[in-house]
Amino acid sequence: MADFVPAPRVFPGLDMAAAETLLASGRRIVVTGAGGWLGLATLELLEAVLGGAFAGRVLAFGSGRRTLTLRSGRKVTQLPLRALTTIASQPTWLLHYAFLTRERAEAMSAQDYRAACRKITGMVLGSLDAIGCEAVFVASSGAAGLAAADAEGESPLGLYGAMKREEEERFVDWVYGRGPQSEQDAHQRRRAAIARIFSLSGPYINKHDRYALAGLIGDALAGRPVVVRSPRLVVRSYVAIRELLSLAIALLGDTRGAAVTVFESGGEPCELETVARTVASGWPGVTYLRAPVTDPAVDRYHGDGAAYAYLLEHYGVAAVPLAEQVAETADWLARHGSAATPGGNVAFSGHGR
Repeated sequence: MADFVPAPRVFPGLDMAAAETLLASGRRIVVTGAGGWLGLATLELLEAVLGGAFAGRVLAFGSGRRTLTLRSGRKVTQLPLRALTTIASQPTWLLHYAFLTRERAEAMSAQDYRAACRKITGMVLGSLDAIGCEAVFVASSGAAGLAAADAEGESPLGLYGAMKREEEERFVDWVYGRGPQSEQDAHQRRRAAIARIFSLSGPYINKHDRYALAGLIGDALAGRPVVVRSPRLVVRSYVAIRELLSLAIALLGDTRGAAVTVFESGGEPCELETVARTVASGWPGVTYLRAPVTDPAVDRYHGDGAAYAYLLEHYGVAAVPLAEQVAETADWLARHGSAATPGGNVAFSGHGR
């Protein structure tokens, strides 16, 4: 381990405007896919705002019943997704993260993967009216906009992206396609914020050997040089989970805005050398190195930063600088064995990481 470890810190929470929106809404919050990276970070952010009201306002669902443990020590019972239809009807916002990952698309047949994704989406959609859901945040993927239009695409990335896009369309149909005949009434009753997510940072990050940011930080924590070995330029833009969720909450609470908002996660596009330099700067004595770029192709995977920045400004959500994102992610990884992860010396080139 490197001698320097990021100082203990209180996990920064939701932006103030989003926290106030959440508190004032009084809505029950249902989180699907609660045991994953985004789900756990979301539960922690909600806990920080709701405090003692958390247990009475937040319900967690996932692939099966289990106990989730947050950094505060709070135990959260995750219920199986099929139990969604059994909860009482009351005004609800749903934060939807339940989906089969790209890695599952690599391991399953295309037919089985499509069927499993459609089943998950169908279970959630089938419960919304019954539980009193008014607004949904859908965590989609940048792959949804890049994948071939044909859902029969054979590559795991194409298949994953196509199924993400199909899910987006199904939630849009929920907003406009069912319920009151009046579009005005439908607008008042149902809203959806759909985020096509590219690269995220923050606590609970998983798959340390697959995410470039986690691999670079793991090198620094272990005292290794922070090295990017890709022979081509790799351009990414990172957004903190707390920033993304702050925007999502603001959108869900905006009853006068668009019924459906589809947006891409933004952040400042930068080559991985910039990320490596930012990471290395937090550890005295840790160096960084960028291998020579010999391939003219550019691996570019980032969203529409200008449109995203406009949304942040419109809703009063502050952007989290890259250095701060690195510090918050490192604080998590330093306490969860990241230095032992054999994912360093990044040779990464590929979408979604």
